[in-house]
Amino acid sequence: MRVGGATIPPMNPAKPPRTPGTRTSARPPARSAQTATLAEIAREAGVSAPTVSKVLNGRADVAPGTRTRVEALLRSHGYRRRRAEATRSPLIDLVFHELESAWAMEVIRGVENVARDEGLSVVLSESAGRLTPGRTWADQVAARRPHGVVLVLSGLDESGQALLTSRSIPFVVMDPAGDPGDDVPSVGATNWHGGLAATRHLVELGHTRIGAISGPTRMMCSRARVDGYRAALETAGLPSDPALIRPGTFHHDSGYRAGLELLRLPDRPTAVFAGNDLQALGLYEAARELGLRIPGDLSVVGFDDLPVARWVGPPLTTVRQPLTEMAEAAARLVLRLGREERPTSATRVELATSLVVRSSTGAPPA
Repeated sequence: MRVGGATIPPMNPAKPPRTPGTRTSARPPARSAQTATLAEIAREAGVSAPTVSKVLNGRADVAPGTRTRVEALLRSHGYRRRRAEATRSPLIDLVFHELESAWAMEVIRGVENVARDEGLSVVLSESAGRLTPGRTWADQVAARRPHGVVLVLSGLDESGQALLTSRSIPFVVMDPAGDPGDDVPSVGATNWHGGLAATRHLVELGHTRIGAISGPTRMMCSRARVDGYRAALETAGLPSDPALIRPGTFHHDSGYRAGLELLRLPDRPTAVFAGNDLQALGLYEAARELGLRIPGDLSVVGFDDLPVARWVGPPLTTVRQPLTEMAEAAARLVLRLGREERPTSATRVELATSLVVRSSTGAPPA
């Protein structure tokens, strides 16, 4: 799927800087990692130079065993395309782990804003979605040869990173699932501070029994938000009760199920901090099902500040995560890397979150 501006002839990008931490083979290569040629790699792999070129271009007509052998040699030699070889399509690849919800639309809007200004188009794909049999999303990206790749709420394993690096395709991870490493550029938000601000707001309203619904525990943003929640309770001298924390996913159904569990406790919470707005809406549904009023019986705070947060009844108090701005920052960074411009700021860019108070929070019931 393509979104956005018309295609124009590609810019003349320079080779991006060498990525630190590239593994080298225990067996000395025929030439140094800096000077190995396609012919030498082909000879070592026992294939023709055109076959190596097909692997570099992400072509499907290469046997899986041959592809694996050639990719391993490309990694061991630290091979990168030379500038003359790095012909790029006028595209930015935007890769989601899962492409759904209004959350994704905010991210798409941000990348599209930058792409339109640069005369580029945007290609959307899912790393966890259906792909051509026998090919990974990274193979498909390599075949398109875009100006850069923005990965959202995802990770980049060593093989995918090496594949993009060998093709001189720059990449940036937005809101990485795990620690991306010092050599992987990333853009995120101040999730810990957001969790702190949300919970502190509830404490200041007088709540002492505050629940939390988190996103997947493997994701850095989920853990940071819950850590901020715990920090706010500890600062206020309130216990952090593990029974009031429910792990989940960033989906409506997760908020609904976790909400029912929390609200059916004998000593239920009077307020809940949800890991995102969709979970908060699921919590709304659970409260209605149990006959609880928001905010009279239960205060709710979300995270993201999606457009729907203003439309629900009552309008949702939430932590604004600047999704569009984060996506714009990621797109600009990946294009700078593609032009061999080193970022002026740190590899890890964090944008500030802010609390937006609406009508879903109030004093606890008497």
